[in-house]
Amino acid sequence: MCPTPGGGRQLQYHPPIHYLVPGGALSSADGAWHASSPGFLLPVKALSKLFRAEFRHRMRALGLEKLTPTESWSLGWNVSCQVVPNAEASLCYLAPYVFKVAISDSRILQVADGRVSFSYRKVGSQRLRTLTLPAPEFIHRFLQHVLPTGFMKVRYYGLLSPNAKLPLSKLAARIELAHAFTVTVPEIELSLWPVTPCQAYGGRLRFYRLLRLYRTATAAAGGVGPPHWTLSPHTT
Repeated sequence: MCPTPGGGRQLQYHPPIHYLVPGGALSSADGAWHASSPGFLLPVKALSKLFRAEFRHRMRALGLEKLTPTESWSLGWNVSCQVVPNAEASLCYLAPYVFKVAISDSRILQVADGRVSFSYRKVGSQRLRTLTLPAPEFIHRFLQHVLPTGFMKVRYYGLLSPNAKLPLSKLAARIELAHAFTVTVPEIELSLWPVTPCQAYGGRLRFYRLLRLYRTATAAAGGVGPPHWTLSPHTT
């Protein structure tokens, strides 16, 4: 499961939640892997209503339903379900949601006169458009995409959970057995992390010291003025 505080292409607040659901399950009777029907898992229209109802039930149980806008329960929830051909395709799809920020620097076109202009594309269109917002509104939309303290961006459940009783190696073996060993495991070669050279002399950089910023309470005379930042060297 991959919950991400994402948004629309104009930085609107629109948090998506992505789930990776295995195309099959282990039988409790014989311990064998039983694959689901190819190309089908759940009907998405029914799933949308069920997901909204279950979410509301859980919010009510936690006493948080009153904090949720009432119109949320009358709006249609967009729940989609599609087949992913392989693990590589799922990683390519989810990686941007997991690692990217709300907006890349290349999309910010201009910052002037207290306003921010950035480019975006509408869904289904390749034409670039420009949106200009007051700086406070732009900051507000951007900060809605910052993860809250303690929020876990990726969680693992079921067969992928670290607490799963069946190791992934044995699970892979049972899946191969169910497919008559026609499933091939790709060989992955991990390359060494590239060494960063010195831009001035071209030599190899060596870690020497980490500088940390500390916010101190000292201010101007009489205790008036903002706190300032000081550098403190920390060697490891």
